[in-house]
Amino acid sequence: MGKLFLVPTPVGNLRDITLRALDVLGSSDIILAEDTRQSGILLKHYNIKARLWSHHKFNEHGSVESIAEMIGEGKTVSLISDAGTPGISDPGYLLVRKCLDKGLEVESLPGPTALIPALVDSGLPCDRFCFEGFLPQKKGKMKKISSLSGETRTMVFYESPYRLAGTLLMMSEVFGSDREASVSREISKVHAETVRGTLATLHEFYSPGQAKGEIVIVVAGAPGKKRDKV
Repeated sequence: MGKLFLVPTPVGNLRDITLRALDVLGSSDIILAEDTRQSGILLKHYNIKARLWSHHKFNEHGSVESIAEMIGEGKTVSLISDAGTPGISDPGYLLVRKCLDKGLEVESLPGPTALIPALVDSGLPCDRFCFEGFLPQKKGKMKKISSLSGETRTMVFYESPYRLAGTLLMMSEVFGSDREASVSREISKVHAETVRGTLATLHEFYSPGQAKGEIVIVVAGAPGKKRDKV
């Protein structure tokens, strides 16, 4: 019987990959990639020549059954995303679920993900936090943010650079303009930066729409209720 591996890949710097990840990818019969062109750069860099198949949110519903069958027949299949850990705001869940339902072995390797370095770099409490991934693009966005108004844990979001300024404005209106937050972009790349401040100052900073690259927003949780003295 084969096996499904979920293999994290660098979020920026190509050297941010584990030796074990390279071993697994090199020994795989098939590598499933969200974007074969993007992943091809990584595989070529490390001289990995396994078969590369396209696997993304638009085709995964129709392909998970046949992929699981191949694993059941003895193939070793690795799933990678464009960057970071598969299944975290990227395709992966459906295939994992299908394999587990069929009694097939699944293993996720530890490795890169954008949310953890952004959270730690923010300077905000990271002992307890909630990860919200991408907010709805249009309909339901304000509703979702409003539902988090009472959240006391540090909150982590992914966002597109094109929607960043608008999202920061919505958050400022709901959470309060003086709520502490940070914006990290291009993590581990040449132009990586983390800007810290209040939601108001961050909105002002990014309002010209100059942000580029992958974005992680980290927002401080709501102040906890003070206990009455006995």
